[in-house]
Amino acid sequence: MLHVSAVCPAALTAQVVSRLVAAPRVENLVVQPGAGRRPDGDAISFDVHESTANRMFSEMRRLGLDENGAIAVAQLDAALTAHAPPRPAERRKVRVLRREAAPVWELVTARIESGSRYAPSFYLLLMLAGLIGAVGLLTNSSILIVGAMVVGPEYAAIIAVALGMTRRDQRGVMSGIAALGAGFGAAIVATLAFGLVIRASGATPKPFLTGLRPVADFVNSPDVFSAIVAVLAGIVGVVSLTEAKASALIGVFISVTTIPAAASIGISIAYSLWGDAGGSALQLLLNVVVLIIVGYAGLTAQRWFWRRQPTSQWEAMEHPS
Repeated sequence: MLHVSAVCPAALTAQVVSRLVAAPRVENLVVQPGAGRRPDGDAISFDVHESTANRMFSEMRRLGLDENGAIAVAQLDAALTAHAPPRPAERRKVRVLRREAAPVWELVTARIESGSRYAPSFYLLLMLAGLIGAVGLLTNSSILIVGAMVVGPEYAAIIAVALGMTRRDQRGVMSGIAALGAGFGAAIVATLAFGLVIRASGATPKPFLTGLRPVADFVNSPDVFSAIVAVLAGIVGVVSLTEAKASALIGVFISVTTIPAAASIGISIAYSLWGDAGGSALQLLLNVVVLIIVGYAGLTAQRWFWRRQPTSQWEAMEHPS
């Protein structure tokens, strides 16, 4: 269930309210004439089920409420009501409805856009993740490599690029690509400097110097399985964002070899391992490109699928037999 607060120009209030009253699964509708400030207008609040939200938001946009007023949306975790509980048949329909409800695209877009504000912390986290990954490469520590994957915020920019492609938003796409380039560039420079310092100090672990570096070899040797994992992780990423599954999204961070590859580029250059640096660069490019393509395809496919689902299954909910 979603809670929606809107400020509506007085000239549109009657139309908006009439459509909300007629819309299925809209509850707790409250209208306060003249109560809105900044912008001025009538204050309207209501609760709406996710299954109806996309159609309801489309109707409000069609009336121009997004341009001439304001709309705010919040997710409700629980609601207390004195309404009588549904009969068993109705309860069964409610459960089916919740499983089949389409993602609320305004919320999906907001989640993705919230991560596309590339503050200095975005670049700092990429550099820190790269440094953690560099230590993991030098010490052959898989745990540190996983930690670096979790710390890196790069997937936010990757999925923002995919969203920009679905919306044909060239500015959003270019902004995301620029952030990825600058962020990974900063991580590579940081790990290069770190590698040079470690090499000059003589603190390099002996197994790394003797060529015993299985973790680094995994990172700088892209193959068909790298592409397969990137595709699967990209699918999980799209589903986790549209369904708001944070735990699954963390799994995406752990699955893709982006930050470790960036760290491997810096470390490989620091130790003049040019073949490893080239393999790591290919690994990084492969993962980023595949994730963007899969993200674009996944968002497009989900929109296509849900737009073609019949509305009768939701409307039947309002008129149980």
